[in-house]
Amino acid sequence: MAVKMEQSWKAHLQEEFEKPYFKSLTQFIRKEYENKTVFPPARLIFNAFDSCPFDEVKVVIVGQDPYHEPGQAHGLCFSVNEGIQLPPSLVNIYKEIENDLGKAVPRSGNLEKWARQGVFLLNATLTVQAHRAGSHQGKGWEEFTDAAIRHLAEERDHLVFILWGAYAQRKGERIDTNRHLVLRSPHPSPLSAHRGFFGNKHFSKANDYLFATGKEPIDW
Repeated sequence: MAVKMEQSWKAHLQEEFEKPYFKSLTQFIRKEYENKTVFPPARLIFNAFDSCPFDEVKVVIVGQDPYHEPGQAHGLCFSVNEGIQLPPSLVNIYKEIENDLGKAVPRSGNLEKWARQGVFLLNATLTVQAHRAGSHQGKGWEEFTDAAIRHLAEERDHLVFILWGAYAQRKGERIDTNRHLVLRSPHPSPLSAHRGFFGNKHFSKANDYLFATGKEPIDW
């Protein structure tokens, strides 16, 4: 099946494209884009992959769903387009960076600069219907993104996996913690951030690990 995606990722995930679940998923997604308002724009469905080639990944952050309101989602988890108001979870992410690293909170919620440095910003589900959170869950995306995480965990060494909330933590259950750094905490959502997201120091811990394993730290 012809899928437009960054070449290194395409090579690693080619076997997924031929599986029955992915063919069914593709048919479903095509109909959704034809008949409904779906985010992100179709050309940005695989933006996380296109922005961060397989061999350049250093940190993996796992989200759940794309944002489901107009103008927000552009294919990178927790990130929004320029000029869009910062979503509450991203506000809390920035607060933790400020507390952890002493960096001022940026005005922009666009996290492309992280992706360019090797932060793979992966949502478990890559599309969503407008105004309907979770509307594309259980259609096959989860199996596909599980495969992406599995390839990274098994074929790369000394990566940082940042798993916020129970959903992301389930996605990372099989990662070898002797081979990679796995950081877990509650989700940055206002509903849970005060239960242990604030003060998790995941950003400095990630950079310390990258430095210790010979990689350039991330400019968060």
